[in-house]
Amino acid sequence: MQIKKFDSINVVPFIDIMLVLLVIVLTTATFVAKGIIPVDLPNAKTATAQTDKKNLTITIKQNGDILFDKVKILEKDIKKELAKYELKIPVHINCDKEAKFDLFVSLLDTLEEKEFRNLGIITKKNK
Repeated sequence: MQIKKFDSINVVPFIDIMLVLLVIVLTTATFVAKGIIPVDLPNAKTATAQTDKKNLTITIKQNGDILFDKVKILEKDIKKELAKYELKIPVHINCDKEAKFDLFVSLLDTLEEKEFRNLGIITKKNK
């Protein structure tokens, strides 16, 4: 019996694995690079770009989660969290278009009760 000489390595499976890993890394990197909370914003014709950075961004997600600058809080703790901020700070409300409207109204009511006046609603601009 003759021993078969091993002349080359089949690299096709290696290339397939590397391409799959590349796709996974690139896909993950795009989600990590954004650094934002994914919310499907409603459209508005008169939307303008957000310019100031010193503000409070309140996010209401589709599942009802409420976030103050990326920190999740409970609905009952909204008043306590708002007490930590000055009344003149700009408040941007970032609400998913599929979120329950009563959460949005409750938040606006609480902001009005606490006398926050500099309010803005974040939307996507229609093209």
